[in-house]
Amino acid sequence: MDIEKRKIEIEKKDNEIIYSKAIKAGKRIYYLDVKKSRNDDLFLAITESKKKVVGFDEEAQVTYEKHKIFLYKEDFDKFIEGLEDVVSFIKREQGEAPQREARTPEQEQNNTKPEETEESKPKSFFDKFKF
Repeated sequence: MDIEKRKIEIEKKDNEIIYSKAIKAGKRIYYLDVKKSRNDDLFLAITESKKKVVGFDEEAQVTYEKHKIFLYKEDFDKFIEGLEDVVSFIKREQGEAPQREARTPEQEQNNTKPEETEESKPKSFFDKFKF
């Protein structure tokens, strides 16, 4: 019985999130979770969660498709270097990506776009600092 309790405690500790950041991007949400390994090393768990809707109206069923990547600290520098390289390549080839429009859950469900207002128009990074 004690062995089972220990296994459950270890599993809970393994799944414990130390720090988390959620990034909403259209129908996807990216979760960046810092977790602790069994030997107390911190690592990054990246989860992509994509909403899938099957059916219509009352018969619609919502599921989430998830994919995970585990990134350990000894690989951070190489991963960041590779990520920066491919992002720079894409930006050189196709330019900056347009800002996504914020959508309400109703607009997501009905797959409609929000109405454009003065506040919702794309702004540059520096517009945040204008008073």
